[in-house]
Amino acid sequence: MPAKSKKTRTREEIKGKKTDYISKFISHLEEYPRFLVVTCDNIGSSHMQRIRLSLRGTDSVILMGKNTLMRRAIKSKVEEHPEWETILPALKGNAGLIFTKGSLKELEEKVLDSTVPAVAKAGAIAPIDVVLPKQITTLEPTKTSFFAALDIATKITKGCVEILNDVKLCELNKKVGSSESALLAMLEIKPFKYGLIITNCYDGYLFPIEFMAYQTPDLIKSINVGITNVAALSLALSVPTIAAFPHMIVNGFKNLVAVALETKYSFKEAETIKNRVENPETYAPKVEAVVQPTPQQQPKQQQQQQQQQQQQQQQPKVPDKKVSSSSSSSSQGGDDLMGFF
Repeated sequence: MPAKSKKTRTREEIKGKKTDYISKFISHLEEYPRFLVVTCDNIGSSHMQRIRLSLRGTDSVILMGKNTLMRRAIKSKVEEHPEWETILPALKGNAGLIFTKGSLKELEEKVLDSTVPAVAKAGAIAPIDVVLPKQITTLEPTKTSFFAALDIATKITKGCVEILNDVKLCELNKKVGSSESALLAMLEIKPFKYGLIITNCYDGYLFPIEFMAYQTPDLIKSINVGITNVAALSLALSVPTIAAFPHMIVNGFKNLVAVALETKYSFKEAETIKNRVENPETYAPKVEAVVQPTPQQQPKQQQQQQQQQQQQQQQPKVPDKKVSSSSSSSSQGGDDLMGFF
């Protein structure tokens, strides 16, 4: 049978499809207030279909496409929506957008749940570090050649290969070797998880996905760090700002107190400090001397007890004598035994 010829599309059809995609992309940006920017590397068509099905009924829509068309759509409406211009740097690689009217946190959890485990294929870029822990495997002793090629120390235990130390097989952002891939396949280990990777979030402005994990204490800490930096810069440049205003007031008060201490000039707020410097003994902490009571002041009973203890110490110690006699049945004419106890 003759091979079926592929239907070629005309320029008008291609142009019409591009126009429809741009209008659809703009309508989604105007309709949905927030979205996630994701990349879809190493994802098959069936996996993508399952992700689309999981997003149904959640007021969320996923839209993939060429980055050039998405950039063209944003640039055509950047005058009406200048906030969209911040999205342009995030559109790189196999990027896509997941639009939603709900919470970004709930959408993030749903996207992360769509990941599936995968084997490490030779030549693929490792998304994480893979460490093979020490263990007793189910491999036969004839499989030691794979371990020898990777310089992995092994020994035979009960007819199986035992790995003696933890070994890093794959390194982040580096290609997986053929020997590493074969070894992981024999051990039936699927170290990687593939799915949509969230890179940025948009909710009126674009921000990294790491900010989604921020809690209220983290936010307050970041704000305090920013205020501290502004105050330090303002003090160094002698430029008054709201952040540096309390510090400037305190520094000015310190200067006035220093002048008051060096001169006879004084004012109400500096009188206490000046009085402390001029009369330090007035504000010195009072230390009460500990005086032991004399023998006349002690109670009579305590004196009597002390006297008795002294008399006992002066008297010589005489050991007690105890006489123990043996029974007449055991020995005849037994002598008395004297023991000191």
